[in-house]
Amino acid sequence: MRLKHSDVTPEPVYLNRRAFMVGAAALVVAGGASAAAAPPEPGPLKATPNPTFRVEDPPTKYESATTYNNFYEFGTDKGDPSRRGHTLRPRPWSVVVDGLVAKPQRLDIDEVLKAAPLEERIYALRCVEAWSMIIPWIGYPLSVVLKRAEPTRKAKYVEFTTLKDPEQFPAQKPGLFGLGGGLDWPYTEGLRLDEAMHPLTLLTLGMYGKVLPNQNGAPVRVVIPWKYGFKSAKSIVRIRLTEEEPKTAWNKAAPQEYGFYSNVNPTVDHPRWSQATERRIGEFRRRKTLMFNGYADQVASLYTGMDLKTLY
Repeated sequence: MRLKHSDVTPEPVYLNRRAFMVGAAALVVAGGASAAAAPPEPGPLKATPNPTFRVEDPPTKYESATTYNNFYEFGTDKGDPSRRGHTLRPRPWSVVVDGLVAKPQRLDIDEVLKAAPLEERIYALRCVEAWSMIIPWIGYPLSVVLKRAEPTRKAKYVEFTTLKDPEQFPAQKPGLFGLGGGLDWPYTEGLRLDEAMHPLTLLTLGMYGKVLPNQNGAPVRVVIPWKYGFKSAKSIVRIRLTEEEPKTAWNKAAPQEYGFYSNVNPTVDHPRWSQATERRIGEFRRRKTLMFNGYADQVASLYTGMDLKTLY
């Protein structure tokens, strides 16, 4: 039986209980987890702030951003990643870049870290479940790595693959339906090549001045701030360029609810809830959702002539 998104994150439960309690709940989860089970505290990671990519709203508290998030490889509860993240071993690690490229390569995580100067960018994050955060990420444009591999003329899409290892990701173990085992592992996501090459698309290695925590996608993930958060694949082991649109994890699990593009659009509701407003973590009042999550000036041109209502 394949897991549906409605089976694991029921929106009414979220809106009626979690959204109201989330500011305090994240801290309670952090305090209640045993020291033995907690992921190791990440070390510092130096980066130069980039004022061009900076949301002026105050960042979400670090404790909330690292204890309230979706990472289904650890389970379906928002606190599962912080409780179970100690099982992930982010070193040694490598990322393969292949597919329709002239120079396929395997990059050790240290090579990834040194491929370009690290920047701190403060982005808005919008979850498809109608909550949001402001997070200072550390990384550099994904285009740096893609250009090194030299995409061929046939390359039109980029597919991201998350690590598949049930020993490190307990919810990938067969039969653990309630932990997220209904997804088709490994987790995959994708972008059009021009989306992947856009300056906003960040190959991400840290947050809040630190190395990326296990529960937030260590050691390397992508962040695409104008799309719903599940598009930003975590713990990436492969970046593959393709001619055909890649199949993505949530689109395979529930195609009627999760399309390939999944751009933040307040005028297009999820089939089971409105996307017109969102709840910023740490706040109690809802706020209006912005088109493309506030990045319309930078990315709207990518979709010129396309029907945005079909791009869910």
